[in-house]
Amino acid sequence: MNAPLPSQLMPKLEPRNAPPELIEALKARFGDRCSVAQAVREQHGRDESPFDVPPPDAVVFAESTEEVAEVVKLANRYAVPVIPFGVGSSLEGHLLAVQGGISIDLSRMNKVLSVNAEDLTVTVQAGVTRTQLNNEIRHTGLFFPIDPGADATIGGMSATRASGTNAVRYGTMRENVLGLTVVTAGGEILRTGTRAKKSSAGYDLTRLFVGSEGTLGVMTEITVRLYPQPEAISAAICSFPTLEGAVRTTIQLIQMGVPIARCELLDTNAVRALNRYDKLTLLEGPMLLMEFHGTPGSVREQAEMVQEIAREHDGQDFEWASTPEERTRLWTARHRALFAALQMKPGCRAVTTDACVPISRLAECLLETAAEADAAGLPYFIVGHVGDGNFHVGYLIDPARPEERELAETLNRQVVSRAIRLEGTCTGEHGIGLHKMDFLLDEAGAGAVALMRSIKQALDPKNIMNPGKIFTWQ
Repeated sequence: MNAPLPSQLMPKLEPRNAPPELIEALKARFGDRCSVAQAVREQHGRDESPFDVPPPDAVVFAESTEEVAEVVKLANRYAVPVIPFGVGSSLEGHLLAVQGGISIDLSRMNKVLSVNAEDLTVTVQAGVTRTQLNNEIRHTGLFFPIDPGADATIGGMSATRASGTNAVRYGTMRENVLGLTVVTAGGEILRTGTRAKKSSAGYDLTRLFVGSEGTLGVMTEITVRLYPQPEAISAAICSFPTLEGAVRTTIQLIQMGVPIARCELLDTNAVRALNRYDKLTLLEGPMLLMEFHGTPGSVREQAEMVQEIAREHDGQDFEWASTPEERTRLWTARHRALFAALQMKPGCRAVTTDACVPISRLAECLLETAAEADAAGLPYFIVGHVGDGNFHVGYLIDPARPEERELAETLNRQVVSRAIRLEGTCTGEHGIGLHKMDFLLDEAGAGAVALMRSIKQALDPKNIMNPGKIFTWQ
């Protein structure tokens, strides 16, 4: 069966555009911080997904939790959607105004509110980016490890339950968000969680909002965990003659409990793209890019153990990047893998997967996926946070050729079906958004999705909070 095109995946929703009186009320309150300019609206109506959706009716640049609450109260009065916006780096259509409405831009809410170095916590406004946060706390000897690649905001990362390259050691946003300030659909300001390391006080509302993709409320302040900067850091690359050797090495080192901080896979296509884009000289074959954190002795011990495991799977000796400059260059290149791959087929777009499976099933899932992509003949690349069992395939398509997009969506669905069959998930870190609504139903089942819907309907009875995402209203 042919997979539906992105335009066919769009939920059929009636527009609920902002009436003139709402726009006038917002302009009267926020002045030039409420924009209806076409260019501003279009900027806030696009992300990295393949969907083409009309922009929001207006954009409000909020500067405080109280201002967010004012916007939401006005929108609620007119039953008009509100869509939170960070930096626009989402991949699954999270920020698209599928029914029109008001985009609330949180980028000006970019203050680090309090650093509690003794307790290893920090509280920030939602518009603070991960790079900004780490720059501002560097003097404390602490750092925030969640690293999804894009310089996303902490609010956006919380909304999608992001993770990234460091998750194998430090976890995801789920484990690292301690508390939130949230504006609900009625414009009420809630505070969830505390700075305490644990709590048994009632329902865990923090975890309810983390990963909710803006469908339950607007997160405006976030308290997260920090970690001591490692005494020693070393990065290394290891090339393999086969993709299977790289994957088997990863599985074995995780099963043996090696406390590796980062373990990233790049297939031959990804390495070739990076060489051309970043002018590197990496051996063009399947590769693991790894990083070790700890004391000098523990880092050396970890590296020796991993190198021994790699040799069992025909891995070459490590090439080390021991200076901060060398490490930064390697990880910057890894984060630019998508853009590098796009240059391999000028004018193309990428349809990306985000499967995650139990580590014991990673080889089966990833190798079958690669064989399937080779047989299809569509240009592709594979990268992955394989220490978590999470990998991404980017299928490179010509947007002017519907048959290529259809083939990419077919391959994407086959990857997801395989991951679910192997007791994994359709999304390890990108979220559901618009693109994966059907996949969530396949993964969680109708009963679980109905329960999610009932929570949404109880907290947001007018369905104004980022509607049309994760699941349908009815």
